[in-house]
Amino acid sequence: MDFKDSSEHPVALKVMRLTRPTFISPQIVTCDAKDLPGNLLNNYLKDDIVAVKGMETMAAGQFLLVPQSFGNIYLGETFSCYLCVHNETRQIVKDVSVKADLQTSSQHIPLSTHQSRSVCAALGPDDTVNDVIHHEVKDLGTHILMCEISYLTSLNTMASFRKFFKFQVMKPLDVKTKFYNVGSDEVYLEAHIQNITSGPICLEKVSLDSSQLFKATSLNMVDGDKSVFGDMNLLQPQASCQYLYCLAPQTALAADLKQLAATRNMGKLDIVWRSNLGERGRLQTSQLQRMPPDCGDIRLTFESLPSKVLLEVAFDFKCKIINTSERQMELILKLKSTETAGLLWAGVSDRKIGNLEPGATTILSLCAFPISAGLQTITGISLVDNFLKRTYDYDDIASVFVTQFF
Repeated sequence: MDFKDSSEHPVALKVMRLTRPTFISPQIVTCDAKDLPGNLLNNYLKDDIVAVKGMETMAAGQFLLVPQSFGNIYLGETFSCYLCVHNETRQIVKDVSVKADLQTSSQHIPLSTHQSRSVCAALGPDDTVNDVIHHEVKDLGTHILMCEISYLTSLNTMASFRKFFKFQVMKPLDVKTKFYNVGSDEVYLEAHIQNITSGPICLEKVSLDSSQLFKATSLNMVDGDKSVFGDMNLLQPQASCQYLYCLAPQTALAADLKQLAATRNMGKLDIVWRSNLGERGRLQTSQLQRMPPDCGDIRLTFESLPSKVLLEVAFDFKCKIINTSERQMELILKLKSTETAGLLWAGVSDRKIGNLEPGATTILSLCAFPISAGLQTITGISLVDNFLKRTYDYDDIASVFVTQFF
């Protein structure tokens, strides 16, 4: 947008935002030949200079329109601005300097490119001093572009004036995240990204920079290197898409269960997009935080559990018991088979596991006998702390598929 100083200074300031043009399309108003206007509207549409011949009713334009207003500025885009100081008198103006700063709600940013000032020793009649500034917008809300022009008057005294231009920076994307904690210490992140700009955008990159405790794996690819969204992930205004990531503990830190369980900061999302005319924007979220899982005093997970077993054929598997408390435990394993369960326990109940130190683990071998086909849930496992006489029940923490044939 063009701003001009209207004061009585010998030099005038013009500030123009540099942005790409937009497509201009014809205004489509048409009717049938038997209607009252006849072919008048159709002929007018065909004579429209912006219409494409043979495609007048398709709203396809053949010209680009220079922006007529300041336009929308979104967080993460690069704000480009052209500053022009013009000598409107017939006299030479000396020592003309241009200084530009950007004031946000949180900071003051110098923008001029030439050592904070653009200086001209002598500005003749109708001459100009020009400067182009670029700034990546990183704050939402009101921004004030402050331009200061100083020069030397005919009386060899310094004079100056300032101009302020206010604009709003809006949010381009609505990002919502949700964490899922699973028993294998892995954490799954679902990211919901919605385009809330006024035009279509193309998501060029969406990646997760995980914390040092975890390694992130994208689950948005098929066949190794092909995106599930295709070659181009185009989002229309108000449209959205979902991304999924798996965060696995680093090998060196996987044994530190307390540190993993207490970790809240999981990383940041880095999003790069382009507008319909190729303008680039980038947005990085703040640290994504999850609610740490409540492991209790004892944690039980399954190891080497088959996903599919035969009906009426016993199968073996292992489970891992972890003492996550601050005290030593003397544990007893109890197994209980119910009438409605599809699996029966084959083994000895009330088995003594022995003493388990804080943070220690032990592996138990169990055997189950499937009596019903279909997806069956492993239930009926209890651990009894012999010191405090406290019982910990574990139900619905794993499932196996029972089939009659492999």
